[in-house]
Amino acid sequence: MDTPLLYKINSPADLKSLSTEQLYKLAGEIRGLLIETVAKTGGHIAPNLGVVELTIALHSVFDCPWDKIIWDVGHQSYIHKILTGRREVIDTLRQYSGISGFPKRAESSCDPFDTGHSSTSISAALGMAIARDLKGEKNQVIAIIGDGAMTGGMAFEALNHAGHVGSDMIVILNDNEMSISENVGALAGYLSRMRTDPKYYKHKEEMELLLKKIPSIGSTVVKAVERIKDSFKYLVVPGMLFEELGFTYLGPINGHDITLMKTVLERARNSHGPTLVHVITQKGKGYKPAEENPDKFHGISPFDVGTGNTGRAQKTTYTEVFGKTLCQVAGENEKVLAITAAMPTGTGLTEFRERFPERFYDVGIAEQHAVTLAGGLAVSGYIPVVAIYSTFLQRAYDQVLHDVALQGLHVVFAIDRAGLVGEDGETHQGVFDISYLRHIPGITVMAPKDESELRQMLFAAIEQYKGPVVVRYPRGTGVGVNLDDFRNIESIPFGRAELIRKGNDISIVTVGPMAYEALQAAERLAEYGINAEVINARFVKPLDEECILKSINKTGRLLTVEENVLQGGFGSAVLELLEMNGILVPVKRMGVPDRFISHGAQGILREQCGLTASNIFKEVQTMLPGCMKRKSLRGKTNIKLIPKL
Repeated sequence: MDTPLLYKINSPADLKSLSTEQLYKLAGEIRGLLIETVAKTGGHIAPNLGVVELTIALHSVFDCPWDKIIWDVGHQSYIHKILTGRREVIDTLRQYSGISGFPKRAESSCDPFDTGHSSTSISAALGMAIARDLKGEKNQVIAIIGDGAMTGGMAFEALNHAGHVGSDMIVILNDNEMSISENVGALAGYLSRMRTDPKYYKHKEEMELLLKKIPSIGSTVVKAVERIKDSFKYLVVPGMLFEELGFTYLGPINGHDITLMKTVLERARNSHGPTLVHVITQKGKGYKPAEENPDKFHGISPFDVGTGNTGRAQKTTYTEVFGKTLCQVAGENEKVLAITAAMPTGTGLTEFRERFPERFYDVGIAEQHAVTLAGGLAVSGYIPVVAIYSTFLQRAYDQVLHDVALQGLHVVFAIDRAGLVGEDGETHQGVFDISYLRHIPGITVMAPKDESELRQMLFAAIEQYKGPVVVRYPRGTGVGVNLDDFRNIESIPFGRAELIRKGNDISIVTVGPMAYEALQAAERLAEYGINAEVINARFVKPLDEECILKSINKTGRLLTVEENVLQGGFGSAVLELLEMNGILVPVKRMGVPDRFISHGAQGILREQCGLTASNIFKEVQTMLPGCMKRKSLRGKTNIKLIPKL
């Protein structure tokens, strides 16, 4: 039996000697490995299945790592990893201590730039192209960007600058009509029309060749055409927008035709100045469930290869709770609008879009625009709810501060994936939002301990509070509490914390689902005679000063717990409260340490960051050395230190 071609490819150079037939065979083997791997690890299967032939063609033409290949977002780089020496460890994809689901410079010299957020590749590529020119080197720089990422304003800023600079570089527009969900907007319509147009790179060559064959006057006619190139282009060039930005446009072409792809990439390599290659691909190609449901298979948990089904959690996710709650509120208040940045499914807005299409706005991958759009709606009397991942709201910080908070506008930010998100790693961990939001004047920041409290907070944020309001909640399932109907929901008084366990030995002040970890630790501490008071702060801003200070004055010790970075986080806010009131007590803060957190299961990452009941228990032990008591089975009390776990 012949050895699969895939296992003969140890570097991109090994592709150079393969025939066209072998390259297609290799594509099939890669698809099989991709499906088998992601079915076990979870990951971005549909985007990768769509770029198999494109990636093979790229590495057949260019010489990595001498030539620089930058994948926008990077979740479609699995084939690139397989072909650049990481095939043997692909089964560790997105696993703790395994390889990342995104390009990482620390992993391979073939990954020239770390990516994870959208619309950055052209900027990075232009920077590398300018640096190459300054050094007098001759390598190629190639950026691969999806049509979804092209809805991001940063991509057009980079295109504009690249056209002005004129450095040799190649931009490959991977057009599959999708970002995560189906693309929206005028640009999507423009690209859709281009897909049906004749291929410019053929048209232009054929036209010039035909004109030059005219005896005596052929060359003159060609020059005349160049003088009226704008009119000529409008007639035959489907990529006029890119041509006007200073790019040579090639396409659109079939991105699953390896032979054609290699031909066009060779031409792009030999072109001068910036060149854009427009490639048409099918997201999820080669795996029927992914072809039929590309949004579901964009990023997916482990699944059954035969059916495409995932094992569904019995508990409801926070995202689902948010989506259903928002629909309930919107059903009673026609002023409520919903905004997403290309993620209606990921943020739980699918039902809202179906029920209230006239009040739903998908702006594409344009977080800055989403926030300022919300500001415009709010100043006009509406209540916009911006549903966005914590890691992506970072991109719109100035808009939150300048266009919403400065004017005191009532915009509700539903921040999904707040805290440790898991397998997507450093670029997606939502552990900075408390720090970059709580210092903004006039903003309200809340975090529910469970899914029921999320419903309460969202209702209050829309119907009762004013100004900019943030509700941050984690990825994944809740704790499984009963979800009451709105008619039975108790209102959350503005800025009030919740005392969930009384005690007099130490105050454990938490925010978000960490409240349950603190409760578990407190129950364990009680076995040792330590009576911990546990407060669910609920509000990061404003803090319930009365509740927190009353508790600290009683216990004389304080431990804060949060799933956010310690620098500038919730614990820092409590420390500031103590300083302002002249209170000096022993304090410890638990949270995410001062480093970027790698990928891995959420449970593993929380353990690594010390954010578990067991670690809270240990921290209290260090704050109360020699004072722990454990009740014996006979009811007597023996003083002893708690054994190490």
